[in-house]
This record gives sequence, structure tokens and C-alpha cells, in this order.
Amino acid sequence: MRDKEAPQSLLELLDKLVEAPEPTPVSWAPQTWGWAALALILLALAAWAVWRAVACYRANAYRRAALAELDRAGDDPALIAEILRRTALKAYPRTDVASLTGERWLRFLDAHAKAGGFAGGAGGAIVEAPYRPVSPTPGLAALARRWIRTHRAAGRA
Repeated sequence: MRDKEAPQSLLELLDKLVEAPEPTPVSWAPQTWGWAALALILLALAAWAVWRAVACYRANAYRRAALAELDRAGDDPALIAEILRRTALKAYPRTDVASLTGERWLRFLDAHAKAGGFAGGAGGAIVEAPYRPVSPTPGLAALARRWIRTHRAAGRA
């Protein structure tokens, strides 16, 4: 007959257990080409967005310069008229802007901004200011600022 082993205690049995080996670490690298393609597409979109933002920032440099000049001009209608003319010449073809005077100039300004107000409003002062002294017109600087910020430059969607 076989020798019967003496019963062992639970602690002795636990000491005989062998530790399970650690599993190999899971790789964080993409396992299929689809993830790599998606990463490349997202990287290309991010690069395009940055390029587009830089191009837009550079294209609007004339607006920032005009707004800075407008701050220095105060309420002087002659200076405001000059700033508006130079801004329009920068944003639109010279053939469309340079020959405009009087009411045609005011209608042009109204037509190329989101909010009008030049023709029949405070804008009348910029028609007369380059030729004779005009007293400061309330609201003219704000109107010019709004036009500089909101006009649509030629060739842009």
C-alpha cells in the first residue's frame, strides 16, 4: 500500500504555489495600417489648418494697420477718409476704387460691408473732409472701424 502523506496545513500549501509569469506588455503601436493612415490624414489636416490660419493672419495685416491708424486719427474726418480710401485700395482692384467720389464712394462703402451707414448718414463727412475743414462727426470713427473689420476683400469667399 501506498504511504499516505500527512495532511498539510493551508499555509504550507500556499507556499508551494508557483507565481504565474507576467504577461508580455501590450504594444501601444497601431496594429493595422488603417490607424497609421488615419494618423497621416489627421496630421495633414492639422498642417493645412495651421497654414490656412497663418495665411489668413497675413492677408488681414492691412486691416490691423488701418485699425491702428484709425485709433491715432481720433475723430478727424479727413484722416478717416484717407484711411478708408487706402484700406479700400488694398482690398479691391485699383480700377474699382480709385475713381469713386461723392455718393458713388459712399454707396461702394455701404455695398461692401455687412452694415451700411455711409450714404445718408455719418459718412457724408468723409466726402467733404478732404476738400474743406469739417467738424468731427459723432459715430464716424465707429462706422469706419466697423467697415474695416467687416468688408469683404475682393477675391475671397
